[in-house]
Amino acid sequence: MNQKPEPDLMRLYIRHCVVGFVLSAIFVGLILWFDVVGLRGLVMGSDIGLLAVFLLWFFNGTVFGSVQFAIVIMSQADDDDDDGPRRGIMIPVRVAAQSRSRSV
Repeated sequence: MNQKPEPDLMRLYIRHCVVGFVLSAIFVGLILWFDVVGLRGLVMGSDIGLLAVFLLWFFNGTVFGSVQFAIVIMSQADDDDDDGPRRGIMIPVRVAAQSRSRSV
């Protein structure tokens, strides 16, 4: 039986979280650059605009990193080589059914 070595999960998780946060920085940068729904003007005009940008980056980074890690973990699944039917061969069986007449 061919055994794959266990991946170092912490290193794998941190690497893909970093990728997610880099993607989040690009995403937030593009949102601010293209001024989607006037967000750049809102951030520039507010005294806590930097906090808003940080929170937008952080929460999007959390989501993007989690998605990156989930994709990697799910792509490591072993492929089932069982191409046959799971429940065996299904044969139709005739079952007699009677209906009750409804009286009006």
